[in-house]
Amino acid sequence: MGIIRNPVAKKRLKRFAENRRAWYSLWILAILFVASLGAELLCNNIPLYIRFEGKSYVPLVRYYPESAFLEDGRDTRPNYKRLRNEPVFSENTANFMIFPPHPHGPYETVRADTIELDEEVTVRFMPLIRVGTVDVTPDWTVVRSEFFSFFADANPDALQGADLSEFFDFPDDLKQNIAARFGNRPAPRAEFRLSRGPMVFDVFLYHYVPRDKPPDTLRLVFREVPGESGTPGDHTQTAENGRLETKEAVFDQDLHQTVPLPGLWGDLDDEDRRMLESLVLERFANPVDDQRMVVGERQYNVSFLKDDLRFPYPPVKGHPLGIDSAGRDVLSRVVYGLRISLLFGFLLVGFTMMIGIVGGALQGYYGGKTDITAQRMIEIWSALPFLYVMILMGSIYGRSFTLLLIIYGLFNWIGISYYIRAEFLNLRRRPFVEAARCMGIPTRKIIFRHIMPNALVPVITFFPFLLVGAIGALAALDYLGFGLPPPTPSWGELIFQAQQYRWAWWLILYPALALFTVMLLGVFIGEGVRNAYDPRRYTRLE
Repeated sequence: MGIIRNPVAKKRLKRFAENRRAWYSLWILAILFVASLGAELLCNNIPLYIRFEGKSYVPLVRYYPESAFLEDGRDTRPNYKRLRNEPVFSENTANFMIFPPHPHGPYETVRADTIELDEEVTVRFMPLIRVGTVDVTPDWTVVRSEFFSFFADANPDALQGADLSEFFDFPDDLKQNIAARFGNRPAPRAEFRLSRGPMVFDVFLYHYVPRDKPPDTLRLVFREVPGESGTPGDHTQTAENGRLETKEAVFDQDLHQTVPLPGLWGDLDDEDRRMLESLVLERFANPVDDQRMVVGERQYNVSFLKDDLRFPYPPVKGHPLGIDSAGRDVLSRVVYGLRISLLFGFLLVGFTMMIGIVGGALQGYYGGKTDITAQRMIEIWSALPFLYVMILMGSIYGRSFTLLLIIYGLFNWIGISYYIRAEFLNLRRRPFVEAARCMGIPTRKIIFRHIMPNALVPVITFFPFLLVGAIGALAALDYLGFGLPPPTPSWGELIFQAQQYRWAWWLILYPALALFTVMLLGVFIGEGVRNAYDPRRYTRLE
């Protein structure tokens, strides 16, 4: 109470409150921390209250075996969600359970039957780019062709022995490149864009190195240009980005098209249609391989897609932030991870400040040999590799919250001790300290009651930034696998899962957003505290 009544402290608090960004950040962070302390009341698979046979039960406070609710129950902790579906609860309205707002715990594996999946199969027709080859002689006679009839717009049987120049108007550059190869002269890889009516395609010539004798035939590769080609009667329209547009049809279990595929589906013959329908029915039970199919003049890759349950799973009803790779609710793990991160940060900063303040105070007050000796020992201690020590201690004693806190705290206090030491070296020769010595006040009181309050200003301004660093360090250690033991809820562990499952965007988005938000709030608070303790309130850089 004395600190609150101190006029200097009141002035600093007023300055801090004037910084609205820092003031609101402090309240937001405080609310988040208080809410995380009651995480069991927000996210839990254990009910808050049970009313059974006229009696009240509070499972969060006391352990109850399954036999307390079922005559043939076991003496182990019940699965309350399954117990809720038993006749003693479902058929008797006097017996009921009240679950938290989000009825999923951080260690609970989500049951597959609780997730609603769309019982539909999507048949996706992806058009393939046409590619054809033709082998010609020096007089442009076609001797062999593969998938070339589309580009020549001719019957495949009519191409054998035909003159290729009758089908296309080749530019002079292409003719010169072909002549150079037949003349056994070196030629680099060449590419030309041609058009024939509505069709646009590229013609490729491979890199040619002279041989002992000129080649008898030369191969030309034709490839369709997506987004620019079009043929009459072609059901595939091109998209604006130049890619061939994919067509999709959606079927239910009765083979009704909930999303129809006009045109393309009607062009299929009966045999292909029956084959696709049989694969759709099979896909409801098991995955099926993609199929290649020709519809009209276009070849398609046909795939059968269904929303299967596999972990990690994206956000769905009941799990707004998704499910992780072990089938656990991400929202619950983010909330519990907030509590662990903030508790770790506050305890670590408090632990390191206590060691750093005491160590720096003794060095700065006594000085001389005490200061020199302590400084050399600190330099040796700071040279030890923290990560190696953490790995070694973890392999011996096992990873735990307490071990991580102690080891990290033993390495994190050095910077604080430097600031306290400098403040004590500056204050120990001040007149009020000399007067205290002359009055015979014990050294302990001089250090902790006279010098210490004046030396804590830089430490207080560093507190929010140290808290941010501690939270980030915990997330980094968990990400690397040297932090808290599994299955402890952790933001770093969720981000590590996101690295393994890169398609699971929710595993990186929500933990990273929570980490960013908390660290940003801490930085805003630190900025406000620093400005509140700054005696130069109105400084300008000109």
